[in-house]
Amino acid sequence: MRSGQEWIAEYSESHRNPTNKLLHWICVPTIMWTVLAFLWVIPVPEVMQFHPLVNWAVIFVAVAQLFYISFGWKIFSGMLLVSVLMLWFTYWLESVISIPLWQIALVVFIIAWIGQFIGHHIEGKKPSFFKDLLFLLVGPAWEMNYFLRQIGWLR
Repeated sequence: MRSGQEWIAEYSESHRNPTNKLLHWICVPTIMWTVLAFLWVIPVPEVMQFHPLVNWAVIFVAVAQLFYISFGWKIFSGMLLVSVLMLWFTYWLESVISIPLWQIALVVFIIAWIGQFIGHHIEGKKPSFFKDLLFLLVGPAWEMNYFLRQIGWLR
């Protein structure tokens, strides 16, 4: 299995153009949130209904964290923090809106993917997930890696 840094290096190969990078900085976290929102609204079986915050989105985050640990403790911790904040935002948003959460997530999801594909068109390279679906999880870690390097927490 590849290390986290190997995943990031390979992902970086198709994300060099500044416009594509900018679009990714906007669209990757947005898509991450929409996926969590979609998972949030899927009904859970009765056995999982012992707590209102036990749902498919929380389970997905827990499983994704098993992948993110391969990127090192700092990226793992950053991804956990971002994921928890997105889960909290989803919980809050669902409680204050009158339209179904999935409808908002669907519109945002479509717009964000359009942005992603525009970025890759400008880059002139296919999205990495066409090669391996795990790159859908690598994108957020790639951004976390960059952020942590910018603030001096990673070298």
